[in-house]
Amino acid sequence: MTAAARPGRSTIAFFDVDETVIAEKSLIDFWRHWTARHPARIAPGLPDLRAEAAATRDREALNRSYYRRFAGVPLAVLAAAGQRWFDGYRRGAAAFMSAAVDAVAAHRAAGREVVLVSGSMRPLLSPLAEELGASAVVCTELVVGPDGVLTGEVHRPMIGEAKAEAAVRLMRERGADPRHCYAYGDHESDLALLHAVGRPAVVGGSPTLREEAERLGWPVAPARRGPLESM
Repeated sequence: MTAAARPGRSTIAFFDVDETVIAEKSLIDFWRHWTARHPARIAPGLPDLRAEAAATRDREALNRSYYRRFAGVPLAVLAAAGQRWFDGYRRGAAAFMSAAVDAVAAHRAAGREVVLVSGSMRPLLSPLAEELGASAVVCTELVVGPDGVLTGEVHRPMIGEAKAEAAVRLMRERGADPRHCYAYGDHESDLALLHAVGRPAVVGGSPTLREEAERLGWPVAPARRGPLESM
């Protein structure tokens, strides 16, 4: 899934996270972890996450709604919980998408910068980035009050066009030529990100992405799950 980049220029490989690098949706998996360990912090009457997701296709609205569940939680508490979640998650025998993990390793070996781009939050993504050796995380940023407590709001959901805009901005800052940069995604909401680079790749079986891949000659990797091997 990789090819030699032109020498002498910064080259970035952008990776969506949920169901591209990890096999699960991080926010849903973390919510199970959170509710089991912090029941006193759960507001009564919250709708089931999957039922809420099934009721609308507006992923930005869902993203904002999810983070409102953490209003009033100190960021330090959430960050510690995110680390504990990942410490357990990473040990799963089928927790990662093998093709993407292999691609991360190949890019790092070739000296390329690996960047995670996700609608998930930094408390969950920072441990993953450290594990994978990613140099940066571009994600949905939580609004934190002056007291270090989450307001429940976010600055902007890192979904759809926001991913592409962030990638373009980072490539410009790094002096990277988009034609020689890479991106990996699994969902139609990743299309803008994939089109922002010259070397996109699809992970998994999204009909929309597979159709685009066939039309444009993009590589497609199977959605094969496996453990996280030593990077």
